Amino acid sequence: MSADAEGQGTYRVAVLASGGGTNFQSLLDRFTGNADSPAEIALLIASRPGIHSIERARRSNVKVAVLPEHLRVPVRESREEDEAAFILEELERAKADLVVLAGYLRLIPVGVVRAYWGRMINIHPALLPSFGGEGLYGHHVHEAVLDSGARISGVTVHFVDEEYDRGPIVAQWPVPVLEGDDPDSLAARVLRVEHRVLPAVVEALARGWVELGTDRRCRWSGSWFTGDRFDAVAADPD
Repeated sequence: MSADAEGQGTYRVAVLASGGGTNFQSLLDRFTGNADSPAEIALLIASRPGIHSIERARRSNVKVAVLPEHLRVPVRESREEDEAAFILEELERAKADLVVLAGYLRLIPVGVVRAYWGRMINIHPALLPSFGGEGLYGHHVHEAVLDSGARISGVTVHFVDEEYDRGPIVAQWPVPVLEGDDPDSLAARVLRVEHRVLPAVVEALARGWVELGTDRRCRWSGSWFTGDRFDAVAADPD
């Protein structure tokens, strides 16, 4: 962590995004302009230009780095190494303590995963290990949930490893599947919970309330939510 003028550690968060950035906005709302915040959003890495996440970052005076065009297509065998080098350079320059994937639709290069093992998290719109893996993102997830007949979906925040959606789980929250749901209505209900859960997890990591053990299990110093039960009707953590 970087040191501020009073010598206190500042927990610096870098966010990677590919789209509109509502989860990114939830982090900005939680940690920007708050004197009591345990963290600051130090960097946005966008997978492509022109996405709304970039405008959100600029409105909040957050540095933006956009993946260069020649790295967005597999033009040569060294592309992954070059992409990793670009991302790692930006993260190092930002002195990032934590990397958050917030709707980032590219596979993170192995070199980045290894360099930030235990310091990189992703949010997934289902209860992993169900409805995760390659190709299951965004509405594809909600379509799979509905096609399965499952009555509960949810939100998962997990550490990132070298496989899609298989890293150690940090926190989860259930979201009901209601009669008459379509992918849009289920997505909207899940997204409202994502906006609560992701900032809560980032704050917990910043405050040292979560420990990732050598057994790949996360241990909290207390219950990660303040309520004493899950409310599957409201599906909204207290």
